[in-house]
Amino acid sequence: MDGILFGLDIGTTKICALVGEVRAGQLRIIGLGIVPSRGLSKGMIVDVGEASVAIAKAVELAEQTSGYDLSQAFVSMAGEHISSVNSRGSLAIHRNGAGVTPEDIERALDVAQSMVSVGHGREIVHLVPRQYRVDDNVVRSPIGMHGYRLEVDAHVVSGTTMALRNLGKTTDTVGIQVEEFVLNSLASGEAVLEPNEREMDVVVADIGGGTTDIALYTQGSVYHTKVLPVGGWHVTNDIAIGLRVPFEVAERVKMQHGDCRPEQIDPASEFSVKPFGGETIRVGLQDLSAVIEARVDEIFQMVLQEIQQSGYGGLLPAGIVLTGGSAQLRGITNVAEHVLGVPARVAVPRNLVGLVDSLRSPAYATSVGLLRWAISDSNLYRPRPRHQAQWGRRIGEFFRAFLPG
Repeated sequence: MDGILFGLDIGTTKICALVGEVRAGQLRIIGLGIVPSRGLSKGMIVDVGEASVAIAKAVELAEQTSGYDLSQAFVSMAGEHISSVNSRGSLAIHRNGAGVTPEDIERALDVAQSMVSVGHGREIVHLVPRQYRVDDNVVRSPIGMHGYRLEVDAHVVSGTTMALRNLGKTTDTVGIQVEEFVLNSLASGEAVLEPNEREMDVVVADIGGGTTDIALYTQGSVYHTKVLPVGGWHVTNDIAIGLRVPFEVAERVKMQHGDCRPEQIDPASEFSVKPFGGETIRVGLQDLSAVIEARVDEIFQMVLQEIQQSGYGGLLPAGIVLTGGSAQLRGITNVAEHVLGVPARVAVPRNLVGLVDSLRSPAYATSVGLLRWAISDSNLYRPRPRHQAQWGRRIGEFFRAFLPG
């Protein structure tokens, strides 16, 4: 199946617009736009206007590099408002000689969805099949199988209607229609997990700027998802408070000197920094590392608590796979392994082709994963070739949206 796909990763710290071309099942990145994020906090829109300006810039860059005008996107989704639950649907199989049909699966998923009450002001975003049974026999794909009864276990993800509308408003403002909202952790899983990791039980933790998005996979399918309201921003904020420096300076200190292993740092090692309204001071690298380790330890304690509360009773033999921008902190796998007691690795998007030099980083797992998710859903569309006269259209549409009618 061939076509063009567009993914829009709207994060707390950056907006990444990716255009992918699919030929004979091979994904090639042909368009890319990355800009600093505005108008978001902890994965949620707090200023539609500010966020729309940033999105418009990222989309323009992606259009310019790909040569296409873009109108539909798979859009990333995060925030504390996200919740998930597992459900089961079952029905009698029509005895028509054809066995289980795709329509039977859809009906069983409808039953599974009907068993979930998400409450007022919420809506279901994902209904992901986890496992099938035909007459109590677990099967990977029931299509064409004969039996009396079909059951499907599904993972159901929901979000608040208002949060989703606000996210959709930012894309609508610049002329982009949401093809599908995709949970960050599920997108990241598509980009970084090996097939055997899914089968052996694994947790993906996408540690972004404002949130940590986790997805637990067991027997090849997602079992539990959660968005934790803590991420790299909180590490930077701890440094800013401790050193009494501007946030931007604290972020630079974190990137240049940050480490999660104070016991491995020479106590005599220091660096210079200038606090608010004061003289330049010397700061011990070991002291900085202790501050970072404390916050990262807290993040993984929250991940551990979530795994325990999910009802999962296994051992996670494939461990935890870390991705997201904050997974680049030196020594972060040491903390993860210490807290969770399982193997840990930092992952980048797999099997990249095309404009990929800047994407070989954990920070772009969700961005690439959006396109991988789209392929798995077989949701392809064909936008019009880009015309030079269209340049600046996004910014113009944004400002017109806020003018009186």
